[in-house]
Amino acid sequence: MAKQIKITLVKGLAGTLPVQRRTIKALGLGKISSSVVLEANPVNLGMVRTVSHLVKVEEVL
Repeated sequence: MAKQIKITLVKGLAGTLPVQRRTIKALGLGKISSSVVLEANPVNLGMVRTVSHLVKVEEVL
């Protein structure tokens, strides 16, 4: 079974770059405190790194 991560949007998108807004949408997040559980693969981890200042990441057991 692959590792999974829970990503939660903790800050708003006002004042962010367009690429960061598109990354948040691609991760499946919309409003503040929305969460999504994704597989911890290199693609998803790279997107999380791009918006790390806007999200909280937790490992799901």
